[in-house]
Amino acid sequence: MATASVAFKSREDHRKQIELEEARKAGLAPAEVDEDGKEINPHIPQYMSSAPWYLNSEKPSLKHQRKWKSDPNYTKSWYDRGAKIFQAEKYRKGACQNCGAMTHNAKACMDRPRKVGAQYTNKNIAPDEKIESFELDYDGKRDRWNGYDPSTYHRVIDLYEAKEDARKKYLKEQQLKKLEEKNNNEKGDEATSDGEEEEDDLRVDEAKVDESRQMDFAKVEKRVRTTGGGSTGTVRNLRIREDTAKYLLNLDVNSAHYDPKTRSMREDPLPDADPNDKFYLGDNQYRNSGQALEFKQLNIHSWEAFDKGQDMHMQAAPSQAELLYKSFQVAKEKLKSQTKDTIMDKYGNAATEDEIPMELLLGQSERQVEYDRAGRIIKGQEVILPKSKYEEDVHANNHTSVWGSYWKDHQWGYKCCQQIIRNSYCTGSAGIEAAEAALDLMKANIARKEASEDSPKKVEEKRMASWGTDIPEDLELNEEALANALKKEDLSRREEKDERKRKYNVKYNNDVTPEEMEAYRMKRVHHEDPMRDFLG
Repeated sequence: MATASVAFKSREDHRKQIELEEARKAGLAPAEVDEDGKEINPHIPQYMSSAPWYLNSEKPSLKHQRKWKSDPNYTKSWYDRGAKIFQAEKYRKGACQNCGAMTHNAKACMDRPRKVGAQYTNKNIAPDEKIESFELDYDGKRDRWNGYDPSTYHRVIDLYEAKEDARKKYLKEQQLKKLEEKNNNEKGDEATSDGEEEEDDLRVDEAKVDESRQMDFAKVEKRVRTTGGGSTGTVRNLRIREDTAKYLLNLDVNSAHYDPKTRSMREDPLPDADPNDKFYLGDNQYRNSGQALEFKQLNIHSWEAFDKGQDMHMQAAPSQAELLYKSFQVAKEKLKSQTKDTIMDKYGNAATEDEIPMELLLGQSERQVEYDRAGRIIKGQEVILPKSKYEEDVHANNHTSVWGSYWKDHQWGYKCCQQIIRNSYCTGSAGIEAAEAALDLMKANIARKEASEDSPKKVEEKRMASWGTDIPEDLELNEEALANALKKEDLSRREEKDERKRKYNVKYNNDVTPEEMEAYRMKRVHHEDPMRDFLG
């Protein structure tokens, strides 16, 4: 049944296999045995007992249902608490400055801070701790009892046994004292009658009966086939049957109403009786006091929150409802305190203004203060601050103040040199003066630049000469020669447009007059001119 290699079987072999399985289930045939010689339960289904094909298992086995892939690197061991590996006799370089151990530094030292560390005394060197590291598997990381030693539980047992022995011893002493007092009273009153002795015996028997009933108060009984349903569970006798039922406290018809179906009596049955003598005050007393009132407020909050659109339900998610109710109370108290603070900041608080110190009210103090002849305090007024094991007042790069002691233009810096660059070297007062001088110089340069920009120089318009140089002021153009040059320029441009009008014999003259250059400049096509297409 548990074989994994399923070969081809004929119809007869298959029928025999089914008959064998039925016989094994009925107990008529011996059960199948695996590789280790253990019997395999014939009622295990085939899809669980048959091994996968890739395991190539030839014999019946259930190993494929177990964790057969185990990582050898994982371990189940735990730290050896309190183990020491080496005890040094003198201080070693790099060890803890406080206790002298090599396995930690002074900041992580768990020993009491010494007045003079082991680095200087070279005495009482602490041993090195055993440092271990384990690679735990998934279950080992989440095992809350991993590393627990069960043998240490005997300490808890011894503690409870010691308490029980002490209680028994105390009760025995009390009984002996009572017997001694009784014997002393019997010697003085020997003329007691036999009737009184019988009454004492009856009282003792009644006390024993009462003790037995009180012992049964915390008795736990099992319900077996009761009308309440179910065959398991516990029932605790929560009420001593000697107590008077609440519906019998007041037999007046017009007294508090008792509902036998719900066994509830909301009002007080004895309203005129002494409250110190009453055992029962009505169900409303319990509903409006203690945790019942808190539960009522929690229900009201959940109803109101649900009506306002909050997705919460007291019965469906009680933990969520309680958490939201707590956050609501915190926010409410915060709002109250904020409103109170705003009112006090606006109008003031006369109760806390000008508070008289306790020294003036009592006229004396336990603090010892020393004064000089002028009445100035010499000793006793200063407050001694405890030193921390972390480094304090350590200034780097010649600074005399810490980083963050100076603030300017939304930037932190050093107060000693007013530098805003961290880990910079301190320049002291000279650096402050140099920075101020550089700032003044920069302000002066900015003012000078602004003044120069306010009065710009007039740019002289230069007329370019016809041949590319500056035109002299005394240059004068001939109007007739300029008109002839313009006509000549128009004629040459027409010839360029129509090559048929070009003459074969062309004469060139390299001498360019100012009038011709001016005509060329005037007739030149300006490509950046938007009106160039409309020019003739």
